[in-house]
Parts: sequence; C-alpha cells; structure tokens
Amino acid sequence: MNAERFPDAVADRTRTALDRLGSSKRLVAITGADLTTPTVLARAAASEAAAADTFDALAAAADTDAAAAACDSFAATERDHYDRVTAALDADDADTAADPGAIHDYLRERPDDTTRLGAVVGRGLVADRTLAQFVGFFVNDAAHDRADLFRDLRRDTSADTADAAAALASCCDGDDDWARAADAAADAVDAAYQEYVAALNGMGVDAKSVC
Repeated sequence: MNAERFPDAVADRTRTALDRLGSSKRLVAITGADLTTPTVLARAAASEAAAADTFDALAAAADTDAAAAACDSFAATERDHYDRVTAALDADDADTAADPGAIHDYLRERPDDTTRLGAVVGRGLVADRTLAQFVGFFVNDAAHDRADLFRDLRRDTSADTADAAAALASCCDGDDDWARAADAAADAVDAAYQEYVAALNGMGVDAKSVC
C-alpha cells in the first residue's frame, strides 16, 4: 500500500456505504427533511465548524510534528469553509454552531497518528459525497454561485484527503500499519453511514435505495 493508492482502496472497500451516503437522501438526513436553502446552508456551516474543531483536537493530540502540521492545515481549511458558507447564509438567526456527529466523535477517539490520519481519509471520502449533494441541491435551485461555492469546498476537501494520505505514509512502517489505517478509515465511513441510516429510519425512509 502507498499514499496514492490508499484513498481508492478505502473507497473500494466501503463502496456500498459511500454510494448510499452519496445519494439524494443525504441532505434529507442532514436537514431532518427541511430542504430549504437557509437550513441546508446552516447545516453545512455547522458541519464545517465541527470539522475545524475536530482537526484542532487532532493536531493537539498528534504524536509527530508532521501529523500536527497536517491537521492544523485541515483545520484552517475548514474554518475558511465555515466563513464562506456563513457569508452565503442570509438568515442571521440560523443555528450554525458546530455539530460534531458520529464521524467526528470517531476521529477524536483514535489513539495514534496512524489511525487518526486513516480516519481522516475516510472522513474525506464521506465529505466528498456529501458536498456533491450540496452542489446538486443548488444546481437544481438555479443558485449557481452557491453551487460553485460547494464545488470549491469539494475540491479543497479532495486535496486535503490526498494530503492526509501523504501524511499517513510517514506514519506507516509496513503492511500492518497500513492495515490499521485502512480499518480506521473504513470504520469512519461506517460511523457516518450508521448515523445516516438511523436518521432516515427515524423519518420512516429506506436508507438502502440509492437515488
């Protein structure tokens, strides 16, 4: 295994969950079926705030300078994303407070840089599919500036996911370390998926179909 192959290997391993997380039901789960522009933007902002907080925590817990620097950079990206999304949000009273969710709880619980960075890659794969749904929402709403905003956020997230895999390479001394990282990445995806299923089931929606 190597850094370049790692994200694709994790994506292949978690294909079913990622496909379902990348369906149009993703925004239904995130917003509680309130698919209005203010709510969609507010939930996006809350997610970016949670990611920034999580990456700050991972940087503080890092075992190596390289992992700390990578997580500091990811946190800065997410803070920029939060600022950009809130700037697009017209409702002054919208709730954009950080909402960590299962995947961020999982990241914070990892015991070392290998599993933390592996989980960051898994989180990035989930975020990529989620951001694609935000793009689609605003394309369908003919809100082209907002669609472009989320395209930018998706590109940034993809770049950070690749950077996490590159940082992971400095932590992995052999196949066993790569396997631990892959397990952490897959479990991060599963944490997001189980939360998604629970949210939809709570609304009486079938999470298994993809549309």
